[in-house]
Amino acid sequence: MKKYTLRTRFKKDIVCEFVAPNKKSNKVIIICSGMPGYPSNKEMLFWLARRGYWAFLPRYRGTWESGGKFLQKSPHQDVLDIIEELPKGFKDLYNNKIFKIKNPQIYLIGNSFGGPAAILASLSQKVKKAVVISPVVDWGEENKSETEPLPVLEKFTLEAFGEAYRFNHEDWKKLEAGKIYNPASVIKKINPKKIFIFHAMDDKIVFTPSVKKFVNDLGCQFVYLKKGGHMSVRNAMKPEFWKKIKKFFR
Repeated sequence: MKKYTLRTRFKKDIVCEFVAPNKKSNKVIIICSGMPGYPSNKEMLFWLARRGYWAFLPRYRGTWESGGKFLQKSPHQDVLDIIEELPKGFKDLYNNKIFKIKNPQIYLIGNSFGGPAAILASLSQKVKKAVVISPVVDWGEENKSETEPLPVLEKFTLEAFGEAYRFNHEDWKKLEAGKIYNPASVIKKINPKKIFIFHAMDDKIVFTPSVKKFVNDLGCQFVYLKKGGHMSVRNAMKPEFWKKIKKFFR
């Protein structure tokens, strides 16, 4: 029998896949995915659920199935809006069943573009810990990227993904200028004990010196890999990653 992820909407706009854990639990992991690309990760959702977590994978506002405009406001707000709704109740749209998570224990795992969502959402007292893999930490530095400076990424996203990412140039320029969704600009507000960063030194997408500076300035837990390239959020499922993440979450 095939297993399917469930679907819900938060705040009317945010479409989200989710899987409930196999046993009673109030532990939650929200996956903050990168972009561009289709943010479906069925394998990881079920993998986390088997480990006792409610697993959620949202589409940021203005992307894919979700409503709204992308980058009209910081995408980390989407994560905060989901967190706010979890104890109030959310509906599985396939069968109209209502779920509520009492006193949810919130953990975040993000990568690449989703790194800032996890880091910035960690400013909320409702978030216990955030793990980020190959994260962007300073958009003002990303034009130094070897393969994806922001003007190139903007053009590629519009041409290759069309209406899957609905944004205007003015909002993209806010991102490029580091005016929104930028962990480096609020680093003094971030609790280093809540952040764990994995990054590979041969990453050609995210500008590595900016990550190293961010880690040094913040003083958070980190793992640097000599090789690995631009890593996916799925790396969290690898035994050598999950062992460290599980310990950090505890």
